[in-house]
Amino acid sequence: MSVGTSGAQSALRAHDVHGAPAPRHPDPAEAGVDPDDLPDGLVIADEHGLVVRFNAAAVRITATPAAEALGRPLDRALPLEDLEGRRWWQLTDPYGGLAIRNGQPERNLLLPGGREVLVSARYVRERPTGPVRRVVVSLRDTEARRRTERSHAELIATVAHELRSPLTSVKGFTATLLAKWERFTDDQKKLMLETVDADADRVTRLIAELLDISRIDSGRLEVRRQPVDIGAAVGRHIQAYVASGQAADRFLLRIGQPLPDLWADPDKIDQVLSNLLENAVRHGEGTVTIDVEPAPSPREGEDACTSVTVSDEGPGIPEESMNRVFTRFWRGSKRGGTGLGLYIVKGIVEAHGGTITVGRAPEGGAQFRFTLPVGTPAYLL
Repeated sequence: MSVGTSGAQSALRAHDVHGAPAPRHPDPAEAGVDPDDLPDGLVIADEHGLVVRFNAAAVRITATPAAEALGRPLDRALPLEDLEGRRWWQLTDPYGGLAIRNGQPERNLLLPGGREVLVSARYVRERPTGPVRRVVVSLRDTEARRRTERSHAELIATVAHELRSPLTSVKGFTATLLAKWERFTDDQKKLMLETVDADADRVTRLIAELLDISRIDSGRLEVRRQPVDIGAAVGRHIQAYVASGQAADRFLLRIGQPLPDLWADPDKIDQVLSNLLENAVRHGEGTVTIDVEPAPSPREGEDACTSVTVSDEGPGIPEESMNRVFTRFWRGSKRGGTGLGLYIVKGIVEAHGGTITVGRAPEGGAQFRFTLPVGTPAYLL
């Protein structure tokens, strides 16, 4: 195959040797797998550098028919360039390069037309430093990575937008107070300081949400289990709403007995209850009903669980939106907020080993139900 071996290329090859080891790509034919069933693109070249395998996923990713690729030199059937426009096969030189190299780690490369693709390669040798008998190339579309990058960009933009308003308010009021303190009455000063305090709380909540999302996404959300009286916890939230001006008869709390002893993280359970009740109060209508009751464990032989159902009598959530309720940035028909609350709620419930669902309440509104396992620490069993 037409692969160069200049001094510059040799230097690049020496640099590659010290990089991350290439992933091993077993030959699907040896494993009895049809290469066309693989989700990733698979290209195999023989000892002469000619393509002998070009599966269906490779056809889809490269937009090159298999008939055009088979039998051609690898660098022509799969003309890849790095992000600086250099021809990748000339840089890596799998057949004429260092005999100790066993492949290439995954990296972003470009197909003709500038389309990005994730490529890794394995060099198959009969003995550790022997000649290359096959080059096995894996191709993956970058669409999943681009979706992740778009999600991260949207998260940054959303949080930046949400932070701008309270910080502008804090800066404005503090600057005004510092410049004109004597001109304001005590009542005016108190009002401005209360506004600053409320906006500072809002910023704190946003930062806490960001930290929660980071821990959920990385699987590092810690659960500090303690005995939790979940009925009493719901009652405290209801009392707080009543104290803030909501009518007491808007809430109906029903507790089924006997409830199993629940071990959970009380702060995080409070966070779940706060979010679900706030959604029902702000976006729902009529009576907000909270049912706390024992529930059978989904796993045979385990103790009963505790379930909490929060229902309202509002318009509910459209059927087509229910599968997106627990995703980032879902806000429903009414705008406002970051749209991160229910995503965090789901992460907290699942970190406890529980489940959460959304549906339509008997009165037509939204109904959220989460179930938590007892979670008794092992030393008490």
